[in-house]
Amino acid sequence: MAPLKLKGDRAEIEVARDLIRRGFRIAIPYGENWDFDLIFQRPGSSKLERVQVKDTESGGDVVTVRCRSHSLTNGRVRRTKHYTAELIDWIAVFEVGTDRCYYVPAWELGSGRWVIHLRLTETGNGQRLGIRFAKDYLDPDPPLQGCREEVEPAGLEPATSRMQTGRSPN
Repeated sequence: MAPLKLKGDRAEIEVARDLIRRGFRIAIPYGENWDFDLIFQRPGSSKLERVQVKDTESGGDVVTVRCRSHSLTNGRVRRTKHYTAELIDWIAVFEVGTDRCYYVPAWELGSGRWVIHLRLTETGNGQRLGIRFAKDYLDPDPPLQGCREEVEPAGLEPATSRMQTGRSPN
């Protein structure tokens, strides 16, 4: 088993390699005291997106995405940082067994989850509701506003063109 720092370094390289292969530009923040490990820019975009990188080994069924980091002093946890959309845009996980990178948009982290599980295989009982399948997290698709599928919220109707372009005189 490799020391944690080496495992983390390899994960960062693998995620950077995956993003470069997709045509993204990447930057690596200088120093260790950042909330993210990489920054990427999509082709044709000027927006920079922050990525926290993690490594994991699934055992073949479930990819565990740790949504936190520990700050250590003398081998003891001094502080736990929970990642949120205020700190990062993505958590990217390099999974050693599948040799793949998985990308979880930060809006799925809520106010600071401990862990997210991505299933590599079907569940034993056939459950699908509330299950995150790893295959749905292989691409860093631009995150939608709060969901992976575009669904119009119930009870809302599209705005008229008048509402979109101007204000009423009242």
